[in-house]
Amino acid sequence: MLLLVVCLVLPWTALAQERGEEPRRGGTYRRPLGNNPVTLDPNRAGDIYGRTVSNQIFDGLVQFDGSLAIRPAIAESWTASRDNLTWTFRLKKNVKFHNGREVTADDVVFTFTRIIDPETASPAAPYFLKIKGAQEYASHRTTRIEGLKVLDKYTIQIQLTESQVPFVQLLAIAWAKIVPREGIERLKDHFSIRPIGTGAFKIAEWIPNERIVLEANPEYFEGRPYLDRVEYQIFLGDDFVEMLRAFEQGHTEDSPLPAKERSRLLDDNRYRFIQRPILGLAFLGINTTKKPLDDPHLRQAINYAIDRRQIMRDIYKNQYIPCGGILPPGTYGYTPKMTGYPYDPLRASALLTSAGYPGGKGLPIIQIWSARKNEEAVAEHNAIVNYLAAVGIRAEVEYNTNWPQYKSEVYSRKLPVFRYSWYADAPDPDTFLGLFDSKGPDNLTAFRNDAVDALLRRARDEREMRRKLELYQDIERQVMESAPVVALSYSTYERLFKKDVKGIQVSALGDPYIPMKKIWLGTAK
Repeated sequence: MLLLVVCLVLPWTALAQERGEEPRRGGTYRRPLGNNPVTLDPNRAGDIYGRTVSNQIFDGLVQFDGSLAIRPAIAESWTASRDNLTWTFRLKKNVKFHNGREVTADDVVFTFTRIIDPETASPAAPYFLKIKGAQEYASHRTTRIEGLKVLDKYTIQIQLTESQVPFVQLLAIAWAKIVPREGIERLKDHFSIRPIGTGAFKIAEWIPNERIVLEANPEYFEGRPYLDRVEYQIFLGDDFVEMLRAFEQGHTEDSPLPAKERSRLLDDNRYRFIQRPILGLAFLGINTTKKPLDDPHLRQAINYAIDRRQIMRDIYKNQYIPCGGILPPGTYGYTPKMTGYPYDPLRASALLTSAGYPGGKGLPIIQIWSARKNEEAVAEHNAIVNYLAAVGIRAEVEYNTNWPQYKSEVYSRKLPVFRYSWYADAPDPDTFLGLFDSKGPDNLTAFRNDAVDALLRRARDEREMRRKLELYQDIERQVMESAPVVALSYSTYERLFKKDVKGIQVSALGDPYIPMKKIWLGTAK
């Protein structure tokens, strides 16, 4: 459950550099996208590819600004009772879906009911279970959610069973975007590829493996966006080298930086370079139910055998920060004192012996899966295989660059070890530590620890902030000790933009939350 604290993280913004230059309307912005999204349905989108696109198509009641403060979106105002259990939202009038129908309070009730409905399989469902009657609805004991009430056409009241302060921040995450009932009921599964939102852009075309095209919404309630179109060009497997090649050839307006090209590009004054830490974690997930990986001694040995610092230094040229723990810097509860698993091959060998495989004798080959197959990823995986081999652990890497299929296999727990990245939708420790809730929808490693489950429940219910912090830090320590993941690196946002790209705003939530409605194409200076 989200902690929902206000995180004062300043955005990277280009606005100060563009004073005196009037925004221009028109033009197509071409962006690289590292894989096909699984879905563009915002209530179900569980990957950064889907959220990156759907955030431009949909709006929530409220939205994050660049510093992660809350601003109005579809809601024009809201109030909370003194005990923070009753929230009332007043909607703006004449906010229209892309089909031309006005948004009403009924749409808000439908959306949040849909998120809570188990048949939707929304990753956000656990975040809304403190709405009064939500748990009864989710378990099919009632046919409506008592805490969701339409007061009039433009007013909705939400009642909670427990205080979440401020609850309003939850409503800014990507999963909480408002959808139209008739669009869901008429299009059914096709809504995921032909979505209907209220956003600044609407879907024009999606050709799998090639591109997703959005066009400007002329009736957008905040005013027509500056751009005419946004075209996402799909580069399967997050192929940064091909993305950069397309950028330098003038086919896109921005690009990530391949590590080996980083030093050259940082000195190239033809482009605008944006860098900032974001709330993300790259890791190897270990399926804790598959033998022999169900033995924590073996999982700990794998952790000690890998030199994360050298991988980040030699392969990624210090583009990312090697992990000490699970919580990234900027997340409530992060502590630099968390040292995790330093590189210690002797200790790895000793733990391998404790697991019953001295020198690796009798240990089967361990398969490591990845959807990323760009040059850096392959180099990283080869380095990991070599580090493991040095202590007697034989491993081999398999690739599946079909992202929807790969994600499905990760979530169905079919893979023994898998490379994955996790990005926050709020500056909250539960966003990451909830991965280890045995009953959580994102428990990718099948991790089960009764003490951790109990601590998660206590942390979610704890109102005193200092005690809450201590509980989450205790959870992180216990999870790290059990080693269901190899925490590799904390994420950093680094990207090149053409100098004629104006109005860029990057928050600590990274690429999925860049508001394309603020961007315009000006002069290259």
